[in-house]
Amino acid sequence: MVATRESRCSVFRRIAHHQHVEWPTYDSTPLYDRTSLAGLESDVRVVSGAWFTHPDHNSLEQLVCSIPLAYFRFEAHDCYGSSTRYEMDTLFRVFVLKELHGWKHETSLVEYLDSHPGLCGRLELGTVPDQSTLWRSWNERFTRNLRETVQKAARTILIKAQNADVVVPREPERNTRQGHDAAESNPGDQAILNKTGTITKHVSRVAFPAFSLNRGEGCEIPENAYWGLQTYLGLRENLAANEGARSFIHESTRERTPLGHGHRDQIRDLPIEQIREMYRQAIRQLINELAETEEFFRAGIVAIDITEDDPFTGDRTDHEDEIIGTKEKNNEYAYQWATVQLVGNAVPLVLDTQPVRRGESRKEIVEDLLDSAEELVHVDNVLMDREFDSQHVLEMISRRGLSYVVPKRMQTSEKAQAKRLLKRGKDRYETDRKLYWGDNEWHSTTLIYRRKENSEHDDHRQYSVFMTNRGSGLLTEYGYRWEIESGYKSIKRFMAATTSKNFGLRFFYFAFACLLYSIWRAVDLLVQVELNGEYEHSPIVTADNTLTLVKKETGIG
Repeated sequence: MVATRESRCSVFRRIAHHQHVEWPTYDSTPLYDRTSLAGLESDVRVVSGAWFTHPDHNSLEQLVCSIPLAYFRFEAHDCYGSSTRYEMDTLFRVFVLKELHGWKHETSLVEYLDSHPGLCGRLELGTVPDQSTLWRSWNERFTRNLRETVQKAARTILIKAQNADVVVPREPERNTRQGHDAAESNPGDQAILNKTGTITKHVSRVAFPAFSLNRGEGCEIPENAYWGLQTYLGLRENLAANEGARSFIHESTRERTPLGHGHRDQIRDLPIEQIREMYRQAIRQLINELAETEEFFRAGIVAIDITEDDPFTGDRTDHEDEIIGTKEKNNEYAYQWATVQLVGNAVPLVLDTQPVRRGESRKEIVEDLLDSAEELVHVDNVLMDREFDSQHVLEMISRRGLSYVVPKRMQTSEKAQAKRLLKRGKDRYETDRKLYWGDNEWHSTTLIYRRKENSEHDDHRQYSVFMTNRGSGLLTEYGYRWEIESGYKSIKRFMAATTSKNFGLRFFYFAFACLLYSIWRAVDLLVQVELNGEYEHSPIVTADNTLTLVKKETGIG
């Protein structure tokens, strides 16, 4: 099908109305401008991702001709510096076309253009350049960085098209390496560190521009200094903003850095919904980078859970809806944060997070987090703890077409069944159950009783009861849920210390720690793929190394 004015408008309306996409990138963050190649790469990724969702768009060439480039200032990457017969934006499209086909020499490109006059018209070429003109344009006129951007843009388009089942002229390279020798398959610490530095630099430039303080023009302290300080606080155990800001002055290479109270004041002004939106945008950028590796497509299982901040021991007057009780039955209080995280064989990114307030139902929390997760990755299965065993939660998940595994709190009937199983010496038992959830409607689920090995109990407490809507085969996946607990330990290690009761500040500290954790795991995946050609779940890159390199990108060292 041929792309029409209406179909093109439909794609860009979709992009404009997408609440989690800022496009064009240079206009949505002060860290990119109209000369930023990283911004151009991001915009190509956004447009190509939406382009092939239209049923009439099955041509890569039509996309190449339709990518908006008028806003981009190519002159910053033009080594000639003077007007020539062919404009830079036209040449950019031509060389993207060459990369899409994988042609090694300009001769093949010239022959193709000569035989496709309609394409030349859409490219506004006028006449087809000869081979020598194209060679000089690529090797002498284009900067090295612009050539790399052309290659990245082509690879992104190929991947987006292939993911949409559109025919592509060649298989995209998804950042994997083949034919390693024995030395390369066991990289040493220095090789890992060197590669980590390069990738961390790239990943941090992708993720951090999603964060903005919405300050006015002419501020003396750049925004990156604030993210640098926040990263610096995450590198030290129990380091608060005031003390951290004093040390940051000496370790940063910046002329001006934030003071502790100024840093807190800027963060306090951020609405929680804006923090969440910035976080989601940063994770989306990370995922876009990881999506170019085959290994990332193991996504499919997510775990939803709630973690608690350190117990709160101060006066919580007027903050009772935010500093709520703990999940344990005790007299302690704490801030609580909910997350949805990839688990299983996938890289364990925290896809979204939200604060938990008194009065919010578990159904509202799960629904909100699943909305975010399903916009970012393909989701098949949802794993949750027993605090989410509400029939309203389970019905909502089933209506989305997703499977779930959730342990059930044992009530009188479950205890009685467990006692019967114990008496009969049975280790496992399955039964169907209908759970009433209102308006004379019932949710159908399967209860699976499983006897724990080496239990400390000698009565019915030897058994656990799980609920699932897809049969007992999913029960083995529930062990993946415990990965989220180890993730929480690392996340809290990255949190800045504070005694403030400001809800927004507290939540930002947790969300930023989730981002640092996700950057670490994303960098580890990319380093493993680059050095070994495959991804193993156990990281080879340390969190400290990654964060040390991240802080350099945000203005330290």
